[in-house]
Amino acid sequence: MTSQPHDPSAWQRPDDAAGRPMSASLVDPEDDLPSANYAGDFETTAIPPYDSGRSSSETAGGFGLLNEPEPLPYVQPGGRHSLSPYGADPAEYGPDIDAHTRGDDRRGTQDLGLLFLRLGIGAILIAHGLQKAFGLFDGPGLDGWGDSLSAMGFKYADILTYVTTFGQIAAGLLLVLGLFTPVAAAGALAYLVTGLLAEAMAAHEEARLALFLTDGHEYKVFLAGAVAALILTGPGRYGLDAGRGWARRPFVGSFIALLLAVGVGVAAWVLLNGGNPLG
Repeated sequence: MTSQPHDPSAWQRPDDAAGRPMSASLVDPEDDLPSANYAGDFETTAIPPYDSGRSSSETAGGFGLLNEPEPLPYVQPGGRHSLSPYGADPAEYGPDIDAHTRGDDRRGTQDLGLLFLRLGIGAILIAHGLQKAFGLFDGPGLDGWGDSLSAMGFKYADILTYVTTFGQIAAGLLLVLGLFTPVAAAGALAYLVTGLLAEAMAAHEEARLALFLTDGHEYKVFLAGAVAALILTGPGRYGLDAGRGWARRPFVGSFIALLLAVGVGVAAWVLLNGGNPLG
């Protein structure tokens, strides 16, 4: 800094005294000094205004950071409309999605009700199987049951005696345990369908078909309906099938099992008896 800042000769080269033109003089270094109204760093950090409602006189010089509201924070664009390959779409998260993902949606007392239904159906099947197998509860035993099958017109009555007796007991035990429930319930339903056709045939021969549902046969009709409902609903979580899909959310497979059970029951009647229960 010179003591004579406004003296042009002080900034001229030595040969300027010999008549060098004034246009060749150096630029005054003081031109780069801050202005008299220099406001510090804030002068260079003014942010352009974003309020379109301001007048031109108010927005000409921007706004100061100390007196104006801060602008909205910058958000990295993302999602489907982002140019960046690393953008992520927002995802919804709620109790329904979480429940379906973990498979622990609330079922209230449904599982307890299915347990009681399984125990009731299983106990009835086991009791009737024990009547046929060992003559318990005033049952006919194997010999008496075989004679009944022959009297109803079934072929291969000796084989059917063992298949139906021990199959009934096995189905009842599986239902009580909640193990392989669709298979056990389908087998029980097939047996009940065949039995209903046999009883309808006997009622027709005795001219009592019109009184079929009020003549003691409604018990087996109700039992068949309960087993069909159990196939569609699944065993619930209070059983050995608790970790399987048909226990949590039965759907297509259970419906197919129901159709197969009815089909097998009708086919067994047609192939092993062949009588017409309605004519």
